[in-house]
Amino acid sequence: MPQGPGRPTRTARVAAVLLAALLSLTAPPATAAEDATPSGSGAAPAVPLRVATYNIHAGAGEDQVFDLDRTAAALRDLRADVIGLQEVDVHWGERSDFTDEARALAEKLRMRVFFAPIYDLDPAAEGGERRQYGVAVLSRHPVLHAENHEITRLSTQTPDPVPAPAPGFAEIVISVKGVRTHVYSTHLDYRADPSIRAAQVDDMLGILADGRGPDVLVGDFNAEPSAPELAPLWHTLRDAAPDAGLTYPAIAPQKRIDLITVSDGITVTGARTHATDASDHRPVVADLRLPREDR
Repeated sequence: MPQGPGRPTRTARVAAVLLAALLSLTAPPATAAEDATPSGSGAAPAVPLRVATYNIHAGAGEDQVFDLDRTAAALRDLRADVIGLQEVDVHWGERSDFTDEARALAEKLRMRVFFAPIYDLDPAAEGGERRQYGVAVLSRHPVLHAENHEITRLSTQTPDPVPAPAPGFAEIVISVKGVRTHVYSTHLDYRADPSIRAAQVDDMLGILADGRGPDVLVGDFNAEPSAPELAPLWHTLRDAAPDAGLTYPAIAPQKRIDLITVSDGITVTGARTHATDASDHRPVVADLRLPREDR
């Protein structure tokens, strides 16, 4: 739920586009979504895609113990084709052993990854790696394009912050059996005041308006779907998992703040949360069918 990666250190460096390396790794056997038999006749069959979202709490479970193998196991159990991650550390600090979590999880799961830092700070020690924290997207499908967009943020890394554009809204464009699909991973502001989240929603919709093809937006929204600040989303997207269950906290959850949303034309055939204490959130997974035009 909280966005802040710990004690404030210094002002975050703002970058319009920060692209991390895409790991082209061999994918495991087809997932359940890929095995599904297309339905319909006469028209081009829809294309199956299983998507998930998971706030990984920097690799620490409800017990506050850092265990990235446990995180990877929870992700593997989802058998998803593409996964949006939030609260991802890359050489951030001692809490995650200065691990590059994005790359490590991609390697463990044999998936491609795009990491979009919200914060990009100087190394903890001279000669060390830059300290980064943000969101990521894992994919089994080829990644055609990746971008780290700016949205309005209220920094946790500087005293007396003011709302300002900052990176950390990840977009990848993947090819799913020839269907170009835009997948976004987001982490909205956690504060009680909804004004920052409202601005972030407006910013995200402005970015999605430039997209072509099916759109899938997932993430930790730090607000339930009925929250007034999320209302503009539902003019463009729809909630893919309204009956999937609550997501936060992971043990005895009380709220549904981790959402999968989809654009018109995408069919949802099933959705669920996954009970695990590998984070302080539960992951959500949804089976989709993407529209494909007749050839």
